[in-house]
Amino acid sequence: MAATLLPTLSPPASRAAAALLLRRAPPFPSPLPAPLLRRLLAPAPSPPLRSSPTFRSLATMPSAAAMPSAAAAADLLMLGIETSCDDTAAAVVRGDGEILSQVVSSQEDLLVRWGGVAPKMAEEAHSLAIDQVVQKALDDANVSENDLSAVAVTVGPGLSLCLRVGVHKARKIAKSFRLPIVGVHHMEAHALVSRLVNKDLDFPFLALLISGGHNLLVLAHGLGQYVQLGTTIDDAIGEAYDKSARWLGLDMRKGGGPALEQLALEGDPNAVKFSVPMRQHKDCNFSYAGLKTQVRLAIESRNISTDDIPISSATKDDRQIRANIAASFQRVAVLHLEERCQRAVEWALKMEPSIKYFIAEKNGLQLVCPPPKLCTDNGVMIAWTGIEHFIAGRFDDPPAVDEPDDMQYDLRPRWPLGEEYSEGRSASRSMKTARVHPSLTSMIQGSVH
Repeated sequence: MAATLLPTLSPPASRAAAALLLRRAPPFPSPLPAPLLRRLLAPAPSPPLRSSPTFRSLATMPSAAAMPSAAAAADLLMLGIETSCDDTAAAVVRGDGEILSQVVSSQEDLLVRWGGVAPKMAEEAHSLAIDQVVQKALDDANVSENDLSAVAVTVGPGLSLCLRVGVHKARKIAKSFRLPIVGVHHMEAHALVSRLVNKDLDFPFLALLISGGHNLLVLAHGLGQYVQLGTTIDDAIGEAYDKSARWLGLDMRKGGGPALEQLALEGDPNAVKFSVPMRQHKDCNFSYAGLKTQVRLAIESRNISTDDIPISSATKDDRQIRANIAASFQRVAVLHLEERCQRAVEWALKMEPSIKYFIAEKNGLQLVCPPPKLCTDNGVMIAWTGIEHFIAGRFDDPPAVDEPDDMQYDLRPRWPLGEEYSEGRSASRSMKTARVHPSLTSMIQGSVH
């Protein structure tokens, strides 16, 4: 088994997801250290409102005759549109994985002004940027809408107000130019983008997806076929990084994750004895709410006035105390990830015999890193995931010519990627009560059967 680590990038106003992909591969001779999952960014906002169900499922399965041949698939041109949170993104990707263009418009100023993502303000920013972003993506690729094979767009999970902007634009293009449309799961796109960069990355694999609002451990049996081994039961790691950075008085303009990571380089990771979360729970779920509380109490007990004195004005001793807290927090935050990943590997090997040749960390892991720009929210991952599903025959016909512009779409702000593994269910947070939509996997399975 080999490992693919998709490290997060730290640009302003981004929500990134990192993925650890474990797949079949021969053992490698030289051992590699456990992956350090770095630059975990700020949190996704609270769950948004639902919208009316009128957008058809992407799990449509036409006959095999409708599916393109391998040669034809290489010539596909997919426009991908992403507006799930605070980045307006678009890209054009060819069926063979060639990236013809990639455009991202960030909302850094809004994040600084509002102290995070304000859904209504984010929606307005998307609305102002979407036309220019999509047009630039087409221009940079030297193509027009007439050249496209289909349009892919994020339909969830994310902020419904923001998702609506991207879906509206995608359907408008698809209607005007009679193009098929593919609804994409945002987290699946983060997992699949590694297959664009690494053509030999086959199913099955184990994926760790981490971002501001999500921690997911999923076993990918195939395209659209996922088993969720673990998830966040309260706060995701990005939320913990962001809040800790704020409490430490750090400059948040480029995100809490990179700010805290930078300060942690100056500190002693063993200076503060934080407890590793959930060690008593023998599952793969994540919890960072308690670690956040430990950080806050550590700051209060040391009488650090972070509200009045930002890190830039701190004394040498004060800065060292803050750096020690940051380093100690980061050590425990990453250790929690590593422990859950180790158990997930054990479960995955038990569930999927075809990956029984996985060689544990002490025997070596192959590390493959796609460009960091493909690990933040971007249009490339949406376009590529759209290509994979389009080739598999999962897409919708062009919207009706009389579809009204003010149509209410079936957005999926809370949309599980896969079905829960029985041993991974948490009494604290069950998908059966938390979900709004059936998982992507159950939708596809339902369409097949």
